[in-house]
Amino acid sequence: MESYIPRYIDGWLKDLMPHLPAIAIEGAKGVGKTQTAQRLAKTTFKLDQKNQREIIGAEFERLYNSPTPIFIDEWQYLPEVWDRVRRMVDDGIHKDCILLAGSQQSRDLSLHSGAGRIVRVRMRPLSIAERFENLNQISLKDCFAGQITDIHKYVSELTLTDYVKEIFKTGFPGIFNAEESVRPRLINSYIENIATREFAAQGIRLRQPQVLIRWMRSYAAAVGTTASYTKILDAATSGEDDKPSKRSTVAYREALESLWITDDLHLWLEGEDFFGRLKQTPKHFLVDPGVEAHLLRLSEERLLHGLESTVHDVDYGSIAGRLFESLCAMSVRTYASAIDAQVYYLRTASGSREIDLIVEKGRDLVVIETKVGATVSDEEVRHLNWFEEKVGDRVKAKIVLTTGDKAYRRNDGVLVVPAVLLGA
Repeated sequence: MESYIPRYIDGWLKDLMPHLPAIAIEGAKGVGKTQTAQRLAKTTFKLDQKNQREIIGAEFERLYNSPTPIFIDEWQYLPEVWDRVRRMVDDGIHKDCILLAGSQQSRDLSLHSGAGRIVRVRMRPLSIAERFENLNQISLKDCFAGQITDIHKYVSELTLTDYVKEIFKTGFPGIFNAEESVRPRLINSYIENIATREFAAQGIRLRQPQVLIRWMRSYAAAVGTTASYTKILDAATSGEDDKPSKRSTVAYREALESLWITDDLHLWLEGEDFFGRLKQTPKHFLVDPGVEAHLLRLSEERLLHGLESTVHDVDYGSIAGRLFESLCAMSVRTYASAIDAQVYYLRTASGSREIDLIVEKGRDLVVIETKVGATVSDEEVRHLNWFEEKVGDRVKAKIVLTTGDKAYRRNDGVLVVPAVLLGA
């Protein structure tokens, strides 16, 4: 606990727990759910431990009689506990009572969704702002309120090299805090654990776990793109006659999604009302850009010198730029969650126009582009201005996130902000 890095979800939980009887924190293994919840709980049950699972399974009344707040970790190992908590809420348990955490979405269709009883929140790896909490940061909340003043006071010392280092560290607290020399081993173990243990826990038997890892590698190569799943599969099995069946790859996708390993960004559905036909494929991301970089076997040094590439670079830009976009997307989604907003993207069917990130809160919008560089040209903000012309005053802020050192406002109203200086 001494190395705990404060998270935005801490404030969210502090504000809402007094008003809610049950909250479920969801997300991939290693994102920090357990550390966060344990800091708030008086009683903890870890259901990935057989003895605790058996005790709760045999005597659910312990959930009524234990000091609250009660934290139930890895609840999916005993799915019945979800329905038991739901019934506790129906029975009128007091507020600030139950926290659940799960790193796998239950595939048990007989379970009640918990809607109206258990409030769910997604937890992602460490955002870039959470890693540098002492910086003077521009809040996404203030962007929606139109309260960004004295923008020149926001200054960062981070360089492109620093952002690349942050990508390779990952945002998993246990890996982020580890010695640099052991991080690659920890990430590799994380990926192998998905293929060898987590799939088996879902009842999916893989005869060749390396086939799944190859598919994940191809998915990582498509980071920040809307490439079709067929193209992703073809890239994963290039030169092979014995390719996985479509049924197998669908199972891969569904299982990785249920483990919170894929984190695709979906289309802003209102977009067709303003822009006509749009690209329908989700924009592809994995749980963390460090996992993407590791799967692709990239080198920090080679990436910084423009020597790394993927098959998608011609259509979607450099892998360095797309990994930076992945870091920004993961971070912005964390900030959005903290203020109860949602994040989408927009791309026209022809691919000629695209908005990297659309943050929506109620009817209001903040639109964001990412740029792996320090300077921003008129050409690089034209899509933001085009979007505002079409959508109107619903747009409360236009932002370009960069690797530069100073925040400023352009004459067209676009805010140019070093990525580390945007927070919740």
